Amino acid sequence: MLPRALAVSLLAASGAAAETPLPFDLGGAYALTNQFGGTRTEADPEGHAQLLFFGYANCLNICSAALPLMAEVVDALAEDGIAVTPVMITVAPDQDTVETMGAPLAEIHPDFIGLTGDRATLQTAYDAFAIEVEPLFQDPEYGWVYAHGSFVHLLDGAGDMLTLLPPILDAERSADIVRGYLAPRG
Repeated sequence: MLPRALAVSLLAASGAAAETPLPFDLGGAYALTNQFGGTRTEADPEGHAQLLFFGYANCLNICSAALPLMAEVVDALAEDGIAVTPVMITVAPDQDTVETMGAPLAEIHPDFIGLTGDRATLQTAYDAFAIEVEPLFQDPEYGWVYAHGSFVHLLDGAGDMLTLLPPILDAERSADIVRGYLAPRG
């Protein structure tokens, strides 16, 4: 079996991701708390597809590329009438709380949903998506810096995994891949 990163790269590069089943099993149920204090599961309450990323709101590294990319993809798809919700599950629950993560995410996109929870509920989500979180060092201004997953996960409205998007793709290429999964077939 191919390593996950190689399989994803091959799928994304081939353009055939929409027709090829994933060669690995990712995704699953979770119930976390959003930035408004409500419970949110893997299923979008409005049935929209979702772009899901594991990161943190004040991250200066990969998150500062992936989260804006997600916002651009959401906006590009909205122009086509395809509703997609950007969602971030925190890897830094001490830093991303109900009170602190909403404002930075809203600056990136007004529809961004931030999810947090206690260590056990977050671990359920990490395990479902094979996310490893490792604290690296503590920045005196921004707090802990973590190593964590870097892929953007495309989920359908029920929360089922469709594919992975590497955040090195530009917004238009990422939107094209998403369209391949979500555009009506004729």
